[in-house]
Amino acid sequence: MQEQMDTLQKLINTLIEFCVNYSFQVLGAVIILIVGGFLARWLAEIIFGLCRKNKLDITLSKFLASTVRIAVLGFAVVIALGKFGITIAPFVAALSAAVFGATYAIQGPLSNYGAGLSIILGRPFVVGDTITVAGVSGVVEEVKLASTILATDGGVKITVPNRHIVGETLHNSKTNRMIEGAVGISYGSNPEQAIELVRKTLSRFPEVATDHDPQVGIQSFGDSAINVAFRYWVPTVKSCQISYEINLAIYKALRSAGIEIPFPQREVRIISQATGVPSL
Repeated sequence: MQEQMDTLQKLINTLIEFCVNYSFQVLGAVIILIVGGFLARWLAEIIFGLCRKNKLDITLSKFLASTVRIAVLGFAVVIALGKFGITIAPFVAALSAAVFGATYAIQGPLSNYGAGLSIILGRPFVVGDTITVAGVSGVVEEVKLASTILATDGGVKITVPNRHIVGETLHNSKTNRMIEGAVGISYGSNPEQAIELVRKTLSRFPEVATDHDPQVGIQSFGDSAINVAFRYWVPTVKSCQISYEINLAIYKALRSAGIEIPFPQREVRIISQATGVPSL
């Protein structure tokens, strides 16, 4: 029992000695970290506000604000460690060795971060643009260091690793998306009249972009129809809905004008043999 009491007394004495010797250092370190956190957030908000005021890209603005915040927090941590007499040099050396050793194991994530930095600084696209890359298409919702988030008009979000964007063929149609379609008319109809009807129908929709003139013309000559093709640009977020409405309006316009929309037909002839048994 006496040994347990002695052990407890030694523990209490150690705690008291620690509090006496390091209480102010611990308190100072905590205060530095708290002040550093508030200062980092405040400076990040100021940088972000200035960037938006000067009409910088939203992605670049977020990147600059995050960089400032991380830098201030890191500086606060270094000062806090200094309160305990801890220097950061050994940690930097150890971290460098760890990073060097793990480089080959994390080449994928590192290449994503490098590609993300290239996208943020080079700005081949910005938030709100419609891009097609790596076999997918959508509106850019957010650009991160590791990946880019795309949103489709159906509400699906697509995460594309940045290393699959940099160095690949990229299609950027800004805020609009190109819609292509075609309708077949009979050879007995007037193609010029059909083209004009399609063009007038497209002009009735305010969503169709005016900076890109719709294109309408004869695409090809089929077996049973003249194929009239049309191409126009609409906001990506409503592209499907608008294209359905335009297709219906084109159909009604052609029917009202008496322009026939044919369907494929086959002619079958029955040739009688000498025995009188018909055969195809």
